[in-house]
Amino acid sequence: FMSETAAALCLSAGYHHAGDRMWQTLTLLFALVPCALVQLSLVFIHRDVSRDRPLVLLLHLLQLGPLV
Repeated sequence: FMSETAAALCLSAGYHHAGDRMWQTLTLLFALVPCALVQLSLVFIHRDVSRDRPLVLLLHLLQLGPLV
């Protein structure tokens, strides 16, 4: 999970340096939107917010929720 996100960010940086804004935007869109949806589902399905666990919520906001 983390390596896929890191690879997408590296690829996006490569597109940025090459001046290809469309592919950079598409790469970020297809990499970060699913990550955000996974984190939202983990927060609301597992009810991590209602347990008053701020560290778990912070990890979800940093896209590290699957590690918990």
